[in-house]
Amino acid sequence: MDQEEGLKALDNIVTQFNTYEDFLDSQITTVDLYYLEDETLARQLVELGYRGTGERVKREDFEARKAAIEISRLAERAQQKTLTSAGKDLQDNFLMALAMREEDNRNGKLSLNQQETDAAHTLKKQLASVIFIRDRNSYGQEISGYIDYAHRLKTEDFEVYFSGKKRLLPRTTDISFYNWDADIAVCNSSPNYQVIADNPEGLLFRYKRDRKILNVDPKAQPGDNSTRIPIPTELYIQAVIFDHISRRKT
Repeated sequence: MDQEEGLKALDNIVTQFNTYEDFLDSQITTVDLYYLEDETLARQLVELGYRGTGERVKREDFEARKAAIEISRLAERAQQKTLTSAGKDLQDNFLMALAMREEDNRNGKLSLNQQETDAAHTLKKQLASVIFIRDRNSYGQEISGYIDYAHRLKTEDFEVYFSGKKRLLPRTTDISFYNWDADIAVCNSSPNYQVIADNPEGLLFRYKRDRKILNVDPKAQPGDNSTRIPIPTELYIQAVIFDHISRRKT
């Protein structure tokens, strides 16, 4: 039996039995108990490999694998609790696009791709998405704005958006907000993006980690390591997601 098959067999045993003693008991036959007349002795003989109907499993291997599986299970449960999009029946393209990016923006790292390496360094990649939304508010006024997705995830519970109870809309506290009917324009730098509002060619955002410029002008290229993705959606008049990936040598 090779190492992979051995680990698979051990996993099957560990998931089948709650404790190591339960596993030992499963290896003891009625004949063993008849002749030995001592359950503790019968367990010891199975543990030492002198008795048993299957593969010998050491106590330390059983308990170590049991702990590893439990840690993995708890980590997966914690991640599901952290990701507010987990388990949601998402029907709209916009919400599905946000769900695909939630983990990477929330954790500040790019989990969908492996880390890149060069001759001397590891390149740590991070995703920082900016969401553009244009629609009407509850007063019927047309509004638009740019949202630092990672920052909003840290400061707000997105459960109401992924569950469909509310719609995500730009606010005056986002990196850019404009009310077309009231002619109100507001810009705010966030922990991730610095707003460059005095650019004669239009609004720019500088990502603070790598100082790269994100250009949100639809007629221009978005910039180095950035992509512009229009999202067809029934929730808004217009929705676009800009994905910026920073690469830092570690």
